[in-house]
Amino acid sequence: MKPTAILVNAARGAIVDTEALTEALATRRIFAAALDVTDPEPLPRDYLLLRLDNVIITPHLGSASEQTRQRMTELSVENLLAGLEGRPLTCRVVPPPTPA
Repeated sequence: MKPTAILVNAARGAIVDTEALTEALATRRIFAAALDVTDPEPLPRDYLLLRLDNVIITPHLGSASEQTRQRMTELSVENLLAGLEGRPLTCRVVPPPTPA
């Protein structure tokens, strides 16, 4: 990444190498980071990343709105009922293909 880059991760903590990100931020190889997730989660209280002035870390609140949580509950119930009734699931997690 270039020195003006800002890394944003609201997906999964493990998709970012936390140690490499910490080093890149501490040495200013990238400009900043905004993280809604970390790996590990939570980070140890003495972890350097938590002390840097060019990172913002939120406590995994990306889906914490009342509307989103209500819809997540509704989808869970819809999936459960569909499964119990033998119907296709509304939201189905498909495993990745097995490498040949």
